Amino acid sequence: MTARRLWAAVEPLHAVVYFAPETAEAAKAAGLRGYWMGYFAGRLAPLGPIGPGPATAVLFGFAPSMVARALPDAWSFASPAAVVESRLEAVASALRPVAGEVSELTGLLWRAVDACGFDGRPLAAAWAAVPKPADPLSRLWLAATILREHRGDGHVLAAVHAGLGGLETTLTHIGDGVIGRADVQPHRGWSDAQWDAAVDRLRARGILGPDGRLTEAGRELRRRIEEDTDRLAAAPVAELGDDVERLLELAVPLSRAVIDRGVVPVPNPMGVPRP
Repeated sequence: MTARRLWAAVEPLHAVVYFAPETAEAAKAAGLRGYWMGYFAGRLAPLGPIGPGPATAVLFGFAPSMVARALPDAWSFASPAAVVESRLEAVASALRPVAGEVSELTGLLWRAVDACGFDGRPLAAAWAAVPKPADPLSRLWLAATILREHRGDGHVLAAVHAGLGGLETTLTHIGDGVIGRADVQPHRGWSDAQWDAAVDRLRARGILGPDGRLTEAGRELRRRIEEDTDRLAAAPVAELGDDVERLLELAVPLSRAVIDRGVVPVPNPMGVPRP
């Protein structure tokens, strides 16, 4: 599916923001305290001084208690506007050593963004409202981020439609062998009791087997969710037409560079692949 190929090609460009030391340094300079406060404030800043309840709903996969440790306290240390500005500057600094000429790729990414619809996609809509920065690498990252959150918001819609919550959706990824529990649980804040209760719910539905792996019904559910996610992310691909292959030709080497040079580690808790 071309929409999935586009995600794989562009996701590492967005993911730079989670792993590059420049991002953590920028969050600290802006006044934020600790990695996770920087993460939650940085990812949600375009939505304004959001509180833990709506933040947890938007992010979908994190334990409410983990989000509440960072928000709304973060906004007493740095304004949302300052966080957005510092984030855009940080990703440009992180990409500069590995990126060459990006004007053609950036233009194609923004063509794809222009085709996005934002109904039911609050995070993508918020980032789409951020003014285009002057720095070419910041501008590239912003376009990649809008596309990423557009697909991510669509994935949430697909998972909820399938009757899954955030933790349960994560468990289907683990059950499919995409990533392991030890790689995810410490980074999402769920207690053992919450985790085990979600496993029991999925077993009762016949989605997970006794070994924690997806059953045949579970694999079919995952297939439907991924197909729905691809369908909901199809508009940018349709807009680009044959030019999507040129976008992939330009994006894949840059994404591989940020991985091969250690800016984005693989494997990682996000499950970001090397395209």
